[in-house]
Amino acid sequence: MVYDAAVITVSDESFWGRRADEAGPAVVEILEQAGYRVAYTTLLQKEQAQMERELIHAADQLKVALVVTVGGTGIGPRDVTPEATAAVCPRVVPGLGEAMRAAAVNVSPRLLLSRGVAAIRGKTMVLNVSGNREAAEAMLKPILEPVAIALGMLNK
Repeated sequence: MVYDAAVITVSDESFWGRRADEAGPAVVEILEQAGYRVAYTTLLQKEQAQMERELIHAADQLKVALVVTVGGTGIGPRDVTPEATAAVCPRVVPGLGEAMRAAAVNVSPRLLLSRGVAAIRGKTMVLNVSGNREAAEAMLKPILEPVAIALGMLNK
C-alpha cells in the first residue's frame, strides 16, 4: 500500500534564509524511495504553536499516514518539536524514538541528546528526526520497516 506523508522542517536558520535546508529534502527523498507519496512539505521557524497547528493540519485535514518533522529536537531553548508533538499526539511509541537515537549515535555521540519522539494522532504517525542531514538519514532509514507495519495496523 502507498501511504501519503508530510515533511515538516523546523529550522530558524533555514526559515530566515541564513542556511539552506538539506535535511528536509533528504527526508523527502528517503520517503519517496521507500514508496511513500510526499503530499505536503513546509518549512517553519521554531515556534511551538505553529508546529502544533501544522501537525494537526497534516493529520486531521490532509489525513496523511506519516508526518516526519525535521529539526528542533535538541536541548536548546528553542528546540520544542518534541513538546509540540506531545501536545497534539496522545500516544507515544517509545521504541521507535529509542531506535532512532541508537542508530544516530554512529553519526555523532551528541545525537544522544536528541529528544525526538514517535507518536500517534488518530491514524497518523509522527516522527521527530534531527535537522542534520546525515543524522536525519541515519535516524529514519532503520525504522522504515517497523513504521510501515505500524501504519498498516493504524489504517486497518
